[in-house]
Amino acid sequence: MNEHRYRWRNRELRKHVAIIDGTVAPTLLLKNITYLNVFLKQWVRANIWIYQDRIVYVGDKLPNNTSGTEIVNYEGRYAVSGYIEPHVHPFQLYNPHQLAKYAAYSGTTTLINDNLMWLFLLEEKKAFSIIDDFMLSPVSVYWWSRFDSQSSLQVEEEELFTNEKVMKWLEHPAVVQGGELTAWPQVLSDDDRILYWMQETKQLRKPVEGHLPGASEHTLVKMKLLGVDADHESITGKEVLERLKLGYQVGLRYSSIRPDLPDLLKEIKELGIDYYDSFTMTTDGATPSFYEKGIMNQCIEIAIQQGVPVIDAYLMASYNAARHLGMQERIGSIAPGRVAHINILESKENPNPISVLAKGKWMKKDGERTESMPPIHWGKYGIERLNLDWELQEDDMQFSLPIGMEMVSDVIMKPFAVSIDATVNEIHNKFDEAFLMLIDRQGAWRVNTIIKGFTNSLGAIVSSYSNTGDIVFIGKNKQDIAIAFERMKEIGGGIVLVHNGEVKFELPLTLAGIMYDGSLDQLIIEEKKLKDLLKKYGYPYNDPVYHLLFLSSMHLPYIRITPKGIMDVKKKEVLFPAIMR
Repeated sequence: MNEHRYRWRNRELRKHVAIIDGTVAPTLLLKNITYLNVFLKQWVRANIWIYQDRIVYVGDKLPNNTSGTEIVNYEGRYAVSGYIEPHVHPFQLYNPHQLAKYAAYSGTTTLINDNLMWLFLLEEKKAFSIIDDFMLSPVSVYWWSRFDSQSSLQVEEEELFTNEKVMKWLEHPAVVQGGELTAWPQVLSDDDRILYWMQETKQLRKPVEGHLPGASEHTLVKMKLLGVDADHESITGKEVLERLKLGYQVGLRYSSIRPDLPDLLKEIKELGIDYYDSFTMTTDGATPSFYEKGIMNQCIEIAIQQGVPVIDAYLMASYNAARHLGMQERIGSIAPGRVAHINILESKENPNPISVLAKGKWMKKDGERTESMPPIHWGKYGIERLNLDWELQEDDMQFSLPIGMEMVSDVIMKPFAVSIDATVNEIHNKFDEAFLMLIDRQGAWRVNTIIKGFTNSLGAIVSSYSNTGDIVFIGKNKQDIAIAFERMKEIGGGIVLVHNGEVKFELPLTLAGIMYDGSLDQLIIEEKKLKDLLKKYGYPYNDPVYHLLFLSSMHLPYIRITPKGIMDVKKKEVLFPAIMR
């Protein structure tokens, strides 16, 4: 099936009907299973007939023709639709292919992915070609279309986000929503270009995902009037209630940076909310180790523990998202005509599946993983090892700005007046300041300042993983910074830690310097090592990978280091411009 066209071909449909008539046999029969019927909100005993990637029958009857059919008796077992993660950032060190594969093992068989990194890495034809390749996967991989870069680029935003390019993405059948809208203040002000794309998204009958942290009722109403359908930024039960009252689809977040779900559900219950049809759940692009126990299965488990009715907990991770995206005839339920995404459970209250079907293929069977994912040939699209042809010069490490960036959390930074001597080769460990530099991936420009609160001792960390794909340098020792940069180049991109002239850690990110070309299981191990080491060297928070990513993100307060220079987020002003090298 080519899911882009949202249909099976006529000859396939005729074959599906022939199975009901008994002239063709199903490929798989699940007998005597109790499944969740999302339309009745009841558990129902049935036999499920599957032909390749489609459910063709759910009911009491057995097929007349079972020639070549795989038959599994699931007496005493339960079936629910494969889980849907509706808000995925699939480039958080991992790559979208390995994430999809890993997700399926714990029952998440549909991912709705951010397209931002494709906009930075690939020209349009290659980007659309690679998302076509993803559609060949047993896991359903869809995308959302950005309207803005969430940073401040050397290239003007209008060049990266042309009307022609944005419309081609929005019209692509694998793109199922617009957003997330991090540039909502500009839209509220006067950005009619983005507002036009929002309206075109609605015209295509695709929802617009907001990004409205801390928004007042006044702002929420205005954004609803301008076309935003959903938001996942609530951090209190009161904020959830405000969005519900205004008709938003509300995503409840459980991520490495904001693991709010347990508290949100508790507060929702205290507020008397007992209607869950307008809720989805999301892990919002968590960093790898957060996924050690799975993805949406974790959210369902938490929901059940917090007293959400079991059936509603499953719907929040499946049918609710499908309905919101207008895809309920494809995914999100076990019924005739739906894609055969099915999780087999030992009990209703345990969302961790013992077996997983994705498009009718076993991703996991009786607790054992299978290898059902076709590879992605990254080199075909020019996604290869990072090859930097420029050197770090002594003149690059000039840190004379009077204003630095002080960490308030993993993702929030505020300006501070630099008082230390930044002309030295090494900042003393009695200070928690360190050198901070962002250099263009092509070596054309640099931005230098001081960061406070990242480390009290680390010689250097250099990373090709960042929001814009440019190179991040942080450290107390300029010589260690130079060593880390050279080693990062040698391994083809990645994250390198150096202390006292010795490489302490390296994580190769050989897919464009952004993504790990290996299993998520191994990446989880490596990211844990990175976090432990950084904490040893004084990193005070919980998610340093997100810190590296968000250094340039202009949707977070209060000050950022961007390709244009050091910027005031609220005023959108360049405080100190980038320097050409």
